[in-house]
Amino acid sequence: MEAPIGWREGTLHVEALDCEGIAAEYGTPLFVYSRAAIERAWRRFGQALGAHPHLVCYSVKANSNLAVLDVLARLGSGFDIVSGGELKRVLAAGGLPERIVFSGVGKSVREIVSALEAGIRCFNVESAAELERIAEIAAAHGAVAPVSFRINPDVDAGTHPYISTGLKENKFGISMPDAAPLYRRAAELDAIDVRGIDCHIGSQLTDVAPYRDALDRLLELVDALDEEGIGLSHIDVGGGQGIRYRHEEPLDIDAWARVVLEGIGTRALELVVEPGRSIVGAAGVMLTRVEYLKRNDERRFAIVDAAMNDLIRPALYDAWQAIEPVSPRRSAEGARVHDVVGPVCESADFLGKGRELDLREGDLLAVMTSGAYASVMSSNYNTRPRAAEVLVDGDTAHLVRAREETEALFAREYLLP
Repeated sequence: MEAPIGWREGTLHVEALDCEGIAAEYGTPLFVYSRAAIERAWRRFGQALGAHPHLVCYSVKANSNLAVLDVLARLGSGFDIVSGGELKRVLAAGGLPERIVFSGVGKSVREIVSALEAGIRCFNVESAAELERIAEIAAAHGAVAPVSFRINPDVDAGTHPYISTGLKENKFGISMPDAAPLYRRAAELDAIDVRGIDCHIGSQLTDVAPYRDALDRLLELVDALDEEGIGLSHIDVGGGQGIRYRHEEPLDIDAWARVVLEGIGTRALELVVEPGRSIVGAAGVMLTRVEYLKRNDERRFAIVDAAMNDLIRPALYDAWQAIEPVSPRRSAEGARVHDVVGPVCESADFLGKGRELDLREGDLLAVMTSGAYASVMSSNYNTRPRAAEVLVDGDTAHLVRAREETEALFAREYLLP
């Protein structure tokens, strides 16, 4: 099966459209997504999990563009949200509230009220204080709040410290020693309906072993609670399934599914999973054009029109993403090692360092694997408008986010009288 994003006839294509043509129409910097790639990645989870009752809840924080959410909602996806804003986005895109789980450590009163009124599937509760707040709000509104508890299993996922979430020093979740007493407390509350248990141990995981370790610890708790008469209906194993940026071996989804299903065994637990990066990461590219070529002594720089405000992962995580010419030259004789940098006035403003590229000013480059944690993390630093976004469906490109106008960036600011 042909990859939705790849080189054909000497030019990078997203589905049936060449990126040179897309950039000519919509300008740069520009994010381009493939509908086929998103749908294929989402369906992969259902294929692996088979007949076991399950719900794939896409993690909205990975890419919250309305068109992306719309594509997934049409597939019947659930959604994992972490804010009231994401709740509104999902509902606006046609997502069903009964397929929404609400995660996050700092849910506000307003967010809890909005989620109760919408009728979401459940809150993933992350502290005793949050449980009490949800119970109080639900009681005041004459409602019963469905909850699951996010457990911190203290499992080392072996990932970057900034995207590790399952260790006891992380802010996320409830510690194992505190979990059973909190379930007992929840069972006493008339305004709380205890539904499930969940965890999320980190992002960009490429080994099934941490999932197995976390699942084993959660299931021990599930069984202990069941003996006390606190029966759960679902187990949420989170997301974090890793993809390839450079040399990583992507997580084997079939192997992951076998580990999870074998662990659950004959327990009557619906399985919830919250993939984000693995759904959209490889489904997008960022297009950027070379403005200047510069040399400082032995260092060569390719200064492009995209910057850290458009794609912050390299500056934030020292993340590596492939940077490729959209239309490579036939000969590599002119290739030189370049640092690919942006125009923002920060030394951290780079997209990639030490890249061997044959470049001319005006060349179009593609930063690969830019569908997740890219545009969604962009900012207006240096008063730079956020980039446009396009979703390709076969031979049609849809503008799904217009490029911001500079004047709009300060339209809500006011001069002194």
